[in-house]
Amino acid sequence: MLRWAEEEPRELRLDEIGETYGRYRLHIPELERGMMLSLESYGQLSPIVVVRHESRWELIDGYKRLGAARKLQSMDRLVARRIEADERSAKAAIYGLNRAGGRTREIEEAWIVHALVRDDGLTQVEVAELLGRHKSWVCRRLALIEKLGSEARADLQVGLLTPTAARQLVRLPAGNQPDILELVRREGLSTNELTGIVDLWVQCPARVQQQYILQHPREALAQEKGVDLASHDPRLSPAGNRIFEQLGAVLRQLARMEVWLAHQGRTAITAEDRRILQPRFERLSRDAASVAALSADMSMECEHDGRIDPQRHHPDVLQPNLAAAHCQEAGSRP
Repeated sequence: MLRWAEEEPRELRLDEIGETYGRYRLHIPELERGMMLSLESYGQLSPIVVVRHESRWELIDGYKRLGAARKLQSMDRLVARRIEADERSAKAAIYGLNRAGGRTREIEEAWIVHALVRDDGLTQVEVAELLGRHKSWVCRRLALIEKLGSEARADLQVGLLTPTAARQLVRLPAGNQPDILELVRREGLSTNELTGIVDLWVQCPARVQQQYILQHPREALAQEKGVDLASHDPRLSPAGNRIFEQLGAVLRQLARMEVWLAHQGRTAITAEDRRILQPRFERLSRDAASVAALSADMSMECEHDGRIDPQRHHPDVLQPNLAAAHCQEAGSRP
């Protein structure tokens, strides 16, 4: 229970207020900007809450108000109320004040639980009693913070990682989290996309499959869900869109085949399977090489605005190979 000091609220200079306990709160820039507008329009509507600790005022509740006030030239003081609390009680007060206002976040609760158990030496049962929660709730919060890697913790603390994304990351071993965290940054994955990526990662323990997910995350998601990628681009002509759709289909099939060929799971096919499949793999190897050469020519032609380099363009390379392959597969003579 909170013990309020029996005194009137006081004004404190902003430079008097410490933020030692700020490590248990999330920094969300958008909310702080909203608080700046509120302070400019209406002033401070409610006191911040502080505790006296080693001759310094330490903030317990009101981090958005303090952060916003420090960015406003018009404010140099805030009205504060003091509570009487030791280290353990101060952490419990952070949880209690925010819970009462409906502002608690799972990851902030986890930080407080972790500090009470690991720093203050309380048992999980004692923490449950202090916070008024069940011991299973304490156990879940403790596991959340201890399963999150150090890099993700740092991003979470400064608002670069959302709590929802953090909950997804803790489903992965700590050693895998940096790869997925970098993927989120590089590709700008949404929370739903991250959830799908983590689902895939858990289902695909082979390193080759995981490498494909890291290199082609959205393609991997589309393949898993059986959803085709975009097959139309409004910038293209009807003819351009037809080839755009064909290219998409070919690239998706190539991606699937690449993963299968590189994955050791292909050993599941039998010796008889291999005998029957060999001609098709020979054809794939031959045709893929021809298509690769012609695609390189086409890429260069696109780069040079339709001008063809006669030294590189060989229109007769592909057709004989494809024709021969069709004849061979049909059992006829080319």
